[in-house]
Amino acid sequence: MAIIKCPECGHQVSDKAPVCLSCGVEIAGKIIKCPQCGEAYFKDLEICPNCHHATFGPSVTPRAEEISYIPEQQDIREQPDERPLNASQKTANEPPINSQSLHEKPLMDQLRKKGHATLIVSFILALIVCAVCFYFYSDAKSGKEREAYDYAIVSNDPVVLQSYLDTYKDAPDAHRDSIQAHLQRIQQLDQNWTNAIVSGSKSDLEDYLAKHPDSPHKTEAIHKIDSIDWLQAKAENTQTSYNSYLQEHADGDHVDEANDALKALKAKTVQPEEQSAINTIFRRFFQSINTKDEESLTSTVGTLLTSFLGKADATKNDVATFLQKLYKDDIVNMNWHINNDYKISKKEVGNNQYEYTVQFSANQQIERTDPTKEKDAKYRVKAKVGPDGKISEFNMVKILE
Repeated sequence: MAIIKCPECGHQVSDKAPVCLSCGVEIAGKIIKCPQCGEAYFKDLEICPNCHHATFGPSVTPRAEEISYIPEQQDIREQPDERPLNASQKTANEPPINSQSLHEKPLMDQLRKKGHATLIVSFILALIVCAVCFYFYSDAKSGKEREAYDYAIVSNDPVVLQSYLDTYKDAPDAHRDSIQAHLQRIQQLDQNWTNAIVSGSKSDLEDYLAKHPDSPHKTEAIHKIDSIDWLQAKAENTQTSYNSYLQEHADGDHVDEANDALKALKAKTVQPEEQSAINTIFRRFFQSINTKDEESLTSTVGTLLTSFLGKADATKNDVATFLQKLYKDDIVNMNWHINNDYKISKKEVGNNQYEYTVQFSANQQIERTDPTKEKDAKYRVKAKVGPDGKISEFNMVKILE
């Protein structure tokens, strides 16, 4: 038993082992050693793969052509005189022919042909593998490019569009042209937007929205217009300006502020209908004096007056007493006329409850039995009207002329 190298994998193995423990190839009865170099190889090979020595088993006999060749050489040697001189010299110079070399040559040619065929097949397979890999690579790259294109073409972000152009420089011309045109439109749109926003003009912003209704800056433009209208309403600070803002921007950014400002303004500003109500209550007051109608007179005042002709916490009885004292025995008739010189201010005293402070002048005309006494007089009236529309305070001072 001898230790040899496995011809298949090169690991050491016994020549009597059934198979190689490393690679599993059969060993016993399948291996021979080259008598020329000692290399172990499979016995079904015709030559040693190391030194190319021909494989001859014990039962191998010389081929027919080899047997017939030897006697020819012997005949030539036995009859030297019959050969030409030049033939003899040529034979002497030629090296002896080796039968083993003659046998190895076709085997080598066969191995070379097999090696060439193997190389060709391997090369073709490599080309196929490369082609398949290139196909899948190109397909994957094309798929990514298509996804990037689909995303960029609907985007309004210039950064996204420029990123596509920078990343996919070898993309189809149709895709790159579409993205480039889309980018130019957005850049032009941004320039128009910049011009509108820099101008700060409501009309420019409205014109921008009219020309670009689907602009990505639409919401920002609406908010900007809302802000411009709100600033204008605040600057005017009138009920009309606040109401105008609320009508144009029902869902505006400053609706709550506008309502609060409007409420505060109403708390300070006497409305036309409020002024009319105040005028009515004081005309009734003086007309009741003219007609000496006590009931009508007391109906114009509240139950308790904080002050009435200098008297604090006056009642309706105090008002009736005033009417009785006003008409003295020598007075035949009396007429009061209110001058339209009202000065009215208001103050909020509750939720939507207001108190009005009123100043105005009134003229008194008197018919007397004694012509020597005063017939005309003018008074400055200071009064207050409560949330219930009744006079809550009344004082007047005679104006000397």
